[in-house]
Amino acid sequence: MSRIERIREALAALQPVTLDVIDDSHKHAGHEGARDGRGHFTVRIVSPVFAGKAPLTRHRAVYAALGEMMQTDIHALAIEARTPDEAA
Repeated sequence: MSRIERIREALAALQPVTLDVIDDSHKHAGHEGARDGRGHFTVRIVSPVFAGKAPLTRHRAVYAALGEMMQTDIHALAIEARTPDEAA
């Protein structure tokens, strides 16, 4: 299973209405953090579980859902976390 598939599987716990996972690792070739094989990703997630939550709380929920992948597979993660109303 690819990293993107594993990220998507992990983030399913947040009940996303839409979920885009983009591997940006190619933009960081030679970057210090890329040397250990971990990747750079962008996650765009729309979920009703974010309703009433501050941006920091939303980001923490994404990090928690990804769990150990943040230590083993992901060096950098850009997150766009919105509710369905915000995405409309």
